[in-house]
Amino acid sequence: MNLEDSIKIVISVINTVLEGKEEITEDKQLIGGESLLDSMKLVEVCLALEDLADEHGFEFDWTSEVAMSKSRSMFRNVAALAEEFANQSEV
Repeated sequence: MNLEDSIKIVISVINTVLEGKEEITEDKQLIGGESLLDSMKLVEVCLALEDLADEHGFEFDWTSEVAMSKSRSMFRNVAALAEEFANQSEV
């Protein structure tokens, strides 16, 4: 999966979880002070991405210690999550 497709998927999933109440851009912060998602919504996004990964023939692992590290986390913004989703699709 290329990065462009992954960004579209991640934005679509976040839009669904947030019920279209926010404008989602690649640089929107997902965790931390000005984040879009609370912890429950973040889990919803991850579970939806797991399901989509399965449909595309790969496993999406969002549970690593690095994932939860604020500075290196795949959850720091929409683009980082999309990049990680695309990377895992190619393993």
